Amino acid sequence: MSLRGALIGCGFFAANQLHAWRDLDGVEIVAICDTDPVRLATAGEQFGIAASYADAAEMLAAEQLDFVDIATTPPSHRALVELAARHRLPVICQKPLAATYADAEAMVAACDAASVPMMVHENFRWQAPIRALRGVIDEGRIGTPFFARFAFRSGFDVYAAQPYLAEGERFIIEDLGIHILDVARFVMGEAATLTCRTQRVNSAIRGEDVATIMLGHAGGATSIVDCSYATPVHDELFPQTLIEVDGGRGRLKLEANYHLTIEDRASLEVRDVSPPLLPWTERPWHGIQESVVAIQRHWVECLAAGREPDTSGRDNLRTLALVDAAYRSAAEGRTIDVDPR
Repeated sequence: MSLRGALIGCGFFAANQLHAWRDLDGVEIVAICDTDPVRLATAGEQFGIAASYADAAEMLAAEQLDFVDIATTPPSHRALVELAARHRLPVICQKPLAATYADAEAMVAACDAASVPMMVHENFRWQAPIRALRGVIDEGRIGTPFFARFAFRSGFDVYAAQPYLAEGERFIIEDLGIHILDVARFVMGEAATLTCRTQRVNSAIRGEDVATIMLGHAGGATSIVDCSYATPVHDELFPQTLIEVDGGRGRLKLEANYHLTIEDRASLEVRDVSPPLLPWTERPWHGIQESVVAIQRHWVECLAAGREPDTSGRDNLRTLALVDAAYRSAAEGRTIDVDPR
């Protein structure tokens, strides 16, 4: 039997999730919800979903569901996650998980109290090139990592499709840096200390568009998380994350256009770790779009096996703690101690 899911929120990114659900076996989105009737009708027609609702509570009361996928903006997340928990429904929620850390804790607690799984749609660590890099580390090819740099520097106009990004007092750490910090955790382990500096280069926006973060990892390694949406570049690499990892026996470089260089004392190897271009994906978004399929497949597998997702709500609290620490460090001009548990 196929899992029956419902999607709440039919905005900018939701089409990727609907495409991915349609690609996967053993799962079907049977209902959608949005307060915007045009978005709702467009999604229903494009994906052949007849059951559509303007009210999430009405949808959850009316439909027989196995899970809920929440793809709305952060201010609505807590109420919707708690609604799903009251219905004893497993829930996926887009990032950022919540407007505040306290709200995120309450959402995780609500799902724990209802004994339902919760996964955050933190898809960057599911990108094929990043999985390939982590795989080489796991093989022991470069030894124990002691330094890494995670860079996402771009001049791409992200405001055109998401104008609200220009309006918030917080921007690049909360919207993009959260992804890169999660990747840093995935590759290098938990952080014990964090130092951050931010800048606002684009005077037309309210929040920061440049952030440089140094993490001191619990095992003694150091990494740099380097984010910019203010960098004018001729050869635009958006939305690629470039990564360097130094280990005791070698180093890795995930370079432009998905080339992974593996260097040790005996050899130098370059692999093409390009993400697949699926029928519904398009460049340059295909790397992110393919990762949506990967993380949603993980969700289906976790529900079937009864295990906690890798990017569970509980796990994501650690990433959110780094986001909060980054803003505190930038505001106070000091290094912040982070609980690495």
